[in-house]
Amino acid sequence: MTRKADVLVIGGGMAGVGAAARLAGEAEVILLEAEDAIGRHSTGRSAAIFLRNYGNATLRALNASSESVFREPEGISDSSLLSRRGEMLVASEEEVPDLEAYMRGAEGMERLTPEEALELVPILRPEAIAAAAIERDASDIDVDRMLQGFARLLRREGGRIVTEAGARGITRQNGLWRVETLAGIFEAPLLVNAAGAWADEVAALAGLTRLGLQPLRRSAAILPLPEEIDISAWPLFASAAERWYAKPEAGKLMVSPADEDPVEPHDAWADDMVLAEGLYRYESAVTLPVTRVERSWAGLRTFAPDRTPVVGFSGEAEGFYWLAGQGGYGIQTAPALSQLTADLCLGRASTLEAEVLAALSPLRFSKT
Repeated sequence: MTRKADVLVIGGGMAGVGAAARLAGEAEVILLEAEDAIGRHSTGRSAAIFLRNYGNATLRALNASSESVFREPEGISDSSLLSRRGEMLVASEEEVPDLEAYMRGAEGMERLTPEEALELVPILRPEAIAAAAIERDASDIDVDRMLQGFARLLRREGGRIVTEAGARGITRQNGLWRVETLAGIFEAPLLVNAAGAWADEVAALAGLTRLGLQPLRRSAAILPLPEEIDISAWPLFASAAERWYAKPEAGKLMVSPADEDPVEPHDAWADDMVLAEGLYRYESAVTLPVTRVERSWAGLRTFAPDRTPVVGFSGEAEGFYWLAGQGGYGIQTAPALSQLTADLCLGRASTLEAEVLAALSPLRFSKT
């Protein structure tokens, strides 16, 4: 049996579920997810923090547009999705230029003395801090509550989520996209490609040109701490050169090597050597030795060649919409990009600036 809709969304991560939810109020939407549940890959493995100053100028505009939804997530949750954490960047002498580059154009950043940095995170090595700065309003994001809230909104508006429905064939016939899956055949005039690390694969399956989207593996580990150390008030703290970062998690530390190793799309896992090297870099910046890794994992951050998301209609095929390449910014930009996708697919004007739309558009690649 062939099931028809106004819009098919491929991909059940935060991007796909959010976009489908925003579309469902005015269109019949079916979301197709290859796994047995939504949020299995990058969404479920995110560091989950909102950083206003993270990313290039286009991404910072998306962060700003998303913030109000995080704080007042009407229709998604009955309370804010954020809880204040703070993010502190620390720089050794050689990393000071990296900190200065980050500070240029940043909003809400406060410079700290090495002594003030040590007051916030006492395990840092004093001799390793030449400069520091903090974004005090950086906040933890309740990712699961956000994802499930979008899913409830999608269903409440009449949309459907079909799991174990990975695309096996995609064609366009008679003005409709036809997606063949193990769960059946689905057709719609609009197809939203929100397949994350597999977005280029989906495009190729549909007969479109790959855009050069590259999945990059990022690893993380949970480190237990001595019971006498209270880290509840610590900010996320990180190397200004992105050589490692650490975030308090329920009395323990989540530490990442901030690795970006190119890989093929797959269900990622941590590489032991990469993780060990990253933990060594972290350990060199603190006074507390790493004695045990409680657990580790990895996720994929998929970037376009210019490290800016690809969002908008393809110039190659009618009704094919890209929502991909979010890199490490997918969770915190999801509210803005979900709304943008709904606006463009439903023929409405976006509230985002024209230069932001141009920077996101997949048409930028056709120019080169």
